[in-house]
Amino acid sequence: MDLSRPKPDLIIFDCDGVLVDSELLSCRCLSEVLTEFGISLSLEQALQLFLGRSTKAIEQHYRDLGQIVPDGFLPRLKARVQTTFASSLRPIPDVAAVVSELTMPFCVASSSDLDRVSLSLDVTGLASHFGDRLYTAQMVRHGKPAPDLFLYAAEKMDVQPSRTLVIEDSASGVQAAKAAGMMVWGFVGGGHYLSRDGRAILSAAGADRVFARMSDFWEA
Repeated sequence: MDLSRPKPDLIIFDCDGVLVDSELLSCRCLSEVLTEFGISLSLEQALQLFLGRSTKAIEQHYRDLGQIVPDGFLPRLKARVQTTFASSLRPIPDVAAVVSELTMPFCVASSSDLDRVSLSLDVTGLASHFGDRLYTAQMVRHGKPAPDLFLYAAEKMDVQPSRTLVIEDSASGVQAAKAAGMMVWGFVGGGHYLSRDGRAILSAAGADRVFARMSDFWEA
């Protein structure tokens, strides 16, 4: 980290894999539900293809392959994720302490839908820190890796993109932040990076810094 650079005027947190340790859970749900609909997708493939992407991106992926995801897929996936999160979702260690000590504005910008983000923050006890400062891919035309969502969040928070820091765990999210003209730190402390080289993945995507523990948030 460039210690000579002044602290940002806004911090945008991704939700899945940054605030809550959800990526393995959600990708496992995705793999299981697609299998129920006759589409084979391993957990590793789900992580590789769809980490940080919206359900719209999932449907478009299969549409491009000539496979139409059945109408019942999204409701089934949403129900499976809700049940799984309610019983198993945990916050990223030390993230509550980090956000409670921030002195500048902060918000969430996530590829997940608003219901899922709200559920994730409620289940993990983080909702009170963010209030209604929740922005999702549903609110913009193009999801990550396009910059639309981060630009929208910065506009709503009335902060210039160049004065904004994004915390992301996915390559698509890092790319979106860089495309928006923002500084971005890659976070690799989620369970989905236990068997993958997250530092290499996020550095290659353009992250300005990569760190693995929220307790090291402001450390160089």
